[in-house]
Amino acid sequence: MTPGGKRVVLVAAVAANGVIGNGADIPWRIPGEQKRFKELTWGHVLLMGRTTYDSIGRPLRGRTTVVLTRDPSWTADGVLVAHDLAEALALADGLQGDVMVAGGAQVYAAALAVADEQVISEVHLEPAGDVLYPAVDRGEWREVSREPAEGYDVVRWERRTTAS
Repeated sequence: MTPGGKRVVLVAAVAANGVIGNGADIPWRIPGEQKRFKELTWGHVLLMGRTTYDSIGRPLRGRTTVVLTRDPSWTADGVLVAHDLAEALALADGLQGDVMVAGGAQVYAAALAVADEQVISEVHLEPAGDVLYPAVDRGEWREVSREPAEGYDVVRWERRTTAS
């Protein structure tokens, strides 16, 4: 959760071998998967790293975009800029919706420790790629739903509490 109590949700498409990208590219095109991403993130804060933002090239409509970058001079029209995760989460507290973390690998790794939920499209491929989703201790997470789709499953994980 953010300091103000907003949920932090990691949203990713992850291949069977852990690959989420190859350079700035996603190494697959699966009909419907990006539509699900749009539906899931619509109306929320979309948190992403600068490289991920650059690969998209613009803010995504219907969401407030916060870009995380170490470059103190980086700006882009239509987005908010943060220079570390704590600053990004503090910015999100003043905005509508939950925090939907959309990559890349370094941002996922940093946000994993504060995430409440993960929504993972488990892609049934093993493509070559140099960008990997961070290792997750499955003992800290509980699978709450799995929805099969053509070429992937959408799996929701919630962080376990001491009571679960």
